[in-house]
Amino acid sequence: MAITQQVPRRRAKVEKIPEYLVREILNGKVLPYIGYREVLSKEKQLSEIMGCSSLQSIITVLITLFLGSRINRKKYFIASNEAGLHLDKKSNLSNDVAIYEKEGLVLNNNYFKVAPKIAIEVDIRVDLDPDDHTDKFSYVLEKAQKMIDFGTQKVIWVMTDSKSIIVFSKTETSIIVNFDTDILVLDDCVLNLGQLLKDEDIAY
Repeated sequence: MAITQQVPRRRAKVEKIPEYLVREILNGKVLPYIGYREVLSKEKQLSEIMGCSSLQSIITVLITLFLGSRINRKKYFIASNEAGLHLDKKSNLSNDVAIYEKEGLVLNNNYFKVAPKIAIEVDIRVDLDPDDHTDKFSYVLEKAQKMIDFGTQKVIWVMTDSKSIIVFSKTETSIIVNFDTDILVLDDCVLNLGQLLKDEDIAY
């Protein structure tokens, strides 16, 4: 007879994850940084898990610079550096790159409380509890849907491992494309990540 072994819940192992190790809270699910266990066991310093990889960093910067040169800067702000977004009592998210409409937007020392028009993510940088998310894609779907429901028009998710991009839209069918595909971000701004990387002589 086959014996099925259950994967124990993370919360059974760690009674409380310190706030400084939590990157996001999604529908009440605590999502710490990848590597948080090593920080708790003092195998790593906090600074070792907070940063992104060199490729993730460059892709984020290239996208931000590209958007800044293409979108209407009189109408939109570009937020980056894990811009915090407070959706409700059970959800505080972060975005690698987000485009906000300037009209009516209040800037202060707190998280954004209105939906970005466009959100762009580069990879997954949270440790997933197997009881909350069966795989990485279930987390991606849940976060994207949460943002769409909150009012975001489009969530663009870059996956460096598979060299693919998932585009979630409020008004169109979601698609998965490769890096070399033209993606309409907003208005007349079209992003081709593959071309951006080629322009910088970055192999991918």
